[in-house]
Amino acid sequence: MDKITTKVINGERISPEEGLELLAEGNFYQLTMPADAVRRRLHPEPIVTYVIDRNINYTDICISACKFCAFYKAPDDSDGSVLSFAELEKKVKETKDLGGTQILLQGGLHPDKSLEFYEDMLRFIKKCDIHIHGFSPPEIHHFAVISGLTVKEVVARLIRAGLDSIPGGGAEILNNRVRKEAAPRKCTADEWIAIMEEAHNQGLRTTATMMFGHIETLEERIEHLCRIRELQDRTGGFTAFIPWPFQPDNTVYADMSKTTGFAYLRMLALSRIFLDNIDNIQASWVTQGPKIAQVSLFCGANDFGSTMIEENVVAAAGVSFRLSEQEIRYLVKEAGFIPRQRLMNYDLVDN
Repeated sequence: MDKITTKVINGERISPEEGLELLAEGNFYQLTMPADAVRRRLHPEPIVTYVIDRNINYTDICISACKFCAFYKAPDDSDGSVLSFAELEKKVKETKDLGGTQILLQGGLHPDKSLEFYEDMLRFIKKCDIHIHGFSPPEIHHFAVISGLTVKEVVARLIRAGLDSIPGGGAEILNNRVRKEAAPRKCTADEWIAIMEEAHNQGLRTTATMMFGHIETLEERIEHLCRIRELQDRTGGFTAFIPWPFQPDNTVYADMSKTTGFAYLRMLALSRIFLDNIDNIQASWVTQGPKIAQVSLFCGANDFGSTMIEENVVAAAGVSFRLSEQEIRYLVKEAGFIPRQRLMNYDLVDN
């Protein structure tokens, strides 16, 4: 174990086998100490960033029916809905009034909406002059299926309509056994990676995520990290990685135990260690709460994520932490760091 941690501290890349050994057998200090060293090497100034945005879910109607999702409504559910463009405009204007610089635009895989509907949505929102961080790979895969176009063509059309960057949602665990069991109608791990690679090749920056703590093995978590690291080696298109623990309440997996804050911090630390080619690791206060998020700043995280003016998916699973910009700034300062607002590409905003 000392050999592995020494490699990390010396700036050397660890292998998947070493990553698995560290995750499975390393103690808390053996994980978090080298992760903090990597964080300080990449970010020597004591700055912790955050973004002001809003998570707009344009529809909860979805054909995927993922077992881990408490948010979706089946197409025949009368409670399902699609936001009108007027509602979208109101949400965007409220976000801008609060100093927001972007919206996170995601929704269910609606069976009856055409690609043109989403292009019109982008053009409409773009009139409000805001960065659109939208449409995760499963959505883009769905758009390709319903339109009969290639992913390359769909991405190009979305860019022309106003898409600025892509969130890393829908990754869950990038292993096809896990995806077949938990979300069989969603794009495969290979398709998720291919869509992100195409987006990077067309000039879009994206984030990457991992939702862990459900039916995956530790080996499958390492496979996920390997796929992300290998793609980043090829394209350099990921701006950040966000690991967050599965929230089981109100899902098919409701009987599962929740991931503890301790286990979350271990996984976050390994992410910082393993993903040596991704600059930023984001804390997940939305699922873990503010105090664990503070501790994560000493376990590899350098970004506090979003103010989440609105969040619906995690809230549907019974988790409802809320933080204002002022609260985020206070928490960062209290931990001994300097809070700075950022944009999606991690350029800093004067404040």
